[in-house]
Amino acid sequence: MQITTKAIVLSGLKYGDTSLIVKAFTEQSGLKTYLLKGVLASKKGNIKSAYFQPLMQLELVAYHKNKGTMESIREVRVCYHYESLHTNITKNAMTLFLAEMLSNSIFEEEENQELFQFIEASLQWLDTHDEISNFHLYFLLRLTKYFGFFPQRDEADAPYFDLMAGEFVNTTTLNPMLYGENLNYFKAFLGIKFDELHSVKMKKVNRQELLKSLILYFELHLQGFRKPKSLAVLNEVFS
Repeated sequence: MQITTKAIVLSGLKYGDTSLIVKAFTEQSGLKTYLLKGVLASKKGNIKSAYFQPLMQLELVAYHKNKGTMESIREVRVCYHYESLHTNITKNAMTLFLAEMLSNSIFEEEENQELFQFIEASLQWLDTHDEISNFHLYFLLRLTKYFGFFPQRDEADAPYFDLMAGEFVNTTTLNPMLYGENLNYFKAFLGIKFDELHSVKMKKVNRQELLKSLILYFELHLQGFRKPKSLAVLNEVFS
């Protein structure tokens, strides 16, 4: 079946000497894996390897067999041209990290337009703003809403957040907990919008600790989730 759909590139892996395996989150069909034969050798073709950098926003004309095998792409064009996402050092590190987080979190081959549109709009915001040091924290927290484990806000005044239960609690247990300064930042992100991110002032150690807790939160609630290897690079950029 031929389909035209928007897509966000999650990863690209060299296959053999000339081919590329691309994993992308599509608006119409969810997660898809494409085999691009000979794309690394061809200089004249319409499909260029540069289109498949992490988190590129594309429009694809693709053939989907929907049999769990790799699909093929007939045509591709960039539908949003980034201004700074791949050229700004900080944003590029964040891009690699978020692409890996999404790749390790999205598994379904089914349409989820709300999730797609959230990711699409969020990346365009990141591309066009400068104060972005808290972006990844807020983005990951908002992402949990689409995966079904957004924090329950009952008892939001409680002094602890139980990462395993996904709720605020008044007493500690053996489960991993958020508390103190990091809990205050966590609560702050729950109540703001993207344009207010700059209002949350954090030290780098708190930013790293909260990010570590959010990754653990994903690990506890998403079966098959793997910790991102690019986390060390992101921490180095923000150090």
